[in-house]
Amino acid sequence: MTQEAESKDCLVREPISASDIPQIANIELMFFAYRDFTADPDRILDRLGFGRAHHRALYFINRRPGMTVAELLAILAITKQSLSRVLRQLIAARHIRQIEGSADRRQRHLYPTASGRQLILELSRPQSRRIDRAVAGSGVRDPQDIARFMQAMRDPQPSAGEP
Repeated sequence: MTQEAESKDCLVREPISASDIPQIANIELMFFAYRDFTADPDRILDRLGFGRAHHRALYFINRRPGMTVAELLAILAITKQSLSRVLRQLIAARHIRQIEGSADRRQRHLYPTASGRQLILELSRPQSRRIDRAVAGSGVRDPQDIARFMQAMRDPQPSAGEP
């Protein structure tokens, strides 16, 4: 083995610290917050044989009923093949419907069904309660400060179809 290869394989016993990455503590908090934020919906989705891609698709279809498949693709930033599988499963479970466009028959518009609306409410309510508890317990006076922080965390140029 060469000396360079040996140095790459050398064990590192010290943890990454704030001197390596100044925001390391906040990055770690973000990992744990995301894990806990998605835990309740994940349990419900798992029971139904769905995953987070189903949740995201159903969420945006409920937020923008009638959006096209192309618009949803742009928001989710996933492959057409991945989205096709997710949409097929949501359609088969009767949580959404895909309707041919009236002006352009090639377009497919997506709408939630009553059961799809009920499911997204079931998935989102525990997340909403978690946000309410966090805002109340954080000492933040204006909840819009949190919204501004999350907005600032996003890429400066939103993808097509994003607010």
